[in-house]
Amino acid sequence: MLSAIEGAKTSVELEIYIFAGDQTGQTFLQALTGAARRGVQVRVLADSFGSFLLPGDFFAPLTAAGGMVKFFNPLRFSRFGVRDHRKLLLCDQKTIFIGGANISDDYAGDGITQGWFDTMTRLEDATLATLLLMEFQRLFTNAEFESTKRRRLRAFRPLRRKDGETQLFPEKPGRNAGSFQRALQNELASATTADFITPYFLPRRRLRRELRQVVKRGGRVRLLLAGKNDVLLAQLAAYVYYPRLLRAGVEIYEYQPQILHAKLYRVDGKVFAGSTNLDVRSLKLNYELMLCFRDTASVKAAKKIFEDALQHSRRIELKPFRKSQGFWQRWKNHWAHFLLKRIDPLVALRHIR
Repeated sequence: MLSAIEGAKTSVELEIYIFAGDQTGQTFLQALTGAARRGVQVRVLADSFGSFLLPGDFFAPLTAAGGMVKFFNPLRFSRFGVRDHRKLLLCDQKTIFIGGANISDDYAGDGITQGWFDTMTRLEDATLATLLLMEFQRLFTNAEFESTKRRRLRAFRPLRRKDGETQLFPEKPGRNAGSFQRALQNELASATTADFITPYFLPRRRLRRELRQVVKRGGRVRLLLAGKNDVLLAQLAAYVYYPRLLRAGVEIYEYQPQILHAKLYRVDGKVFAGSTNLDVRSLKLNYELMLCFRDTASVKAAKKIFEDALQHSRRIELKPFRKSQGFWQRWKNHWAHFLLKRIDPLVALRHIR
């Protein structure tokens, strides 16, 4: 990403949830500022909650060089729950980076000996970049999140690329299932294999049912979840689903060396990659970006990432897991699930009325 920014000639658009002020953040700031000084149009959109620890003058060198910086949905109690969780870099309207990694020292490393385990995808695709630029422009223009409901719905209408090897799913907050979730459910309806990597696992009932149905038809489902998690509530809430999935024959693994933050879903001959977790917040409350790949090389690469990560994971077995879940543990799991599955959506959806 740094190399692409440093080599950009006309434009750089960066959309990010967390932009930290640490060494990694400073390095990116220098690269962005250098691009602006070369006459490149530089625009940065950072989420105000994810990046709230930044000093107020952090981006001053960039704006002084001619760059533009906005914070999505400035923090107010009345609209706190809606967030921009996308991670996107566009350079020269051709080079694309999209995935789950934020700009922070947390992601510096190989995900095994050091740093969180995450994934980013790089593409060279001018047509797809044009669509992503439109998505960036919509949120950048409406970053203050103060427009009326009608204007917001018009500004953030769904947009999907349906042709070619890659399909785009821009997600926005709403009560109903988004385009990515519907596409994933449709693929699972006839799937024989499914390998999922996600750090936060609180899917809707239908998605859980589709996973069980794959196994019931004689297929195989493997879930690679977080053994170490940066959000303890999310890990506790996911435990609620373990027993029934395990009884149905779904294989569950927990990644051990570092915090897991990747979002990668392979269903037969398709791969979904991007910023969306399989939890209520990503599927209903955040702005997200997902890509679907159908080409052989992408499917093969995703399979290798999964198999390599599996070597550093521990399989969860039903009997030992149930034995480890005493009354107080189950009580904590229940309340974590209630807060994330019921209260968080209730509050956030009120903010988009």
